[in-house]
Amino acid sequence: MDDESLELIEQEISVFVRRVTLTEKRFGNLERSAYILLRELYHHGPIGVKKLAEQLHLDMSTVSRQAAALVQSQYIEKIPNPNDGRSYFYQITTSGIKEMEEYRQQRYRYLAYILEDWSAEEQAYFGKLLQKYNAIVHEKTDW
Repeated sequence: MDDESLELIEQEISVFVRRVTLTEKRFGNLERSAYILLRELYHHGPIGVKKLAEQLHLDMSTVSRQAAALVQSQYIEKIPNPNDGRSYFYQITTSGIKEMEEYRQQRYRYLAYILEDWSAEEQAYFGKLLQKYNAIVHEKTDW
């Protein structure tokens, strides 16, 4: 890869991340990290902190801290692990689902607004490139 392409990609990723971070602060009560955790619990059901940390590629202390805030907000709850009475799982609550859905709908509306002038092909291609980038980053976690 040539230096010019690397410079362009690095710069645009930096701008992209900054804009996403600034924009998402307007989407409601959730922080992006809370949304991601809720979405994971919604799609995968009750799960322990260790497995949740593995799936999110975070350390257990980070997940525990984020989960504690969501428990306090009553967006998730702790339930006993049926296989080990000494441990517990996190489970999304009805209010957590509601909050997550509202946040997701705001994100969808915003993306639709931003990309409204793009063709359907451009939108699909952009999504596929993001998916490809994220899959590679996921694979190459050893760097």
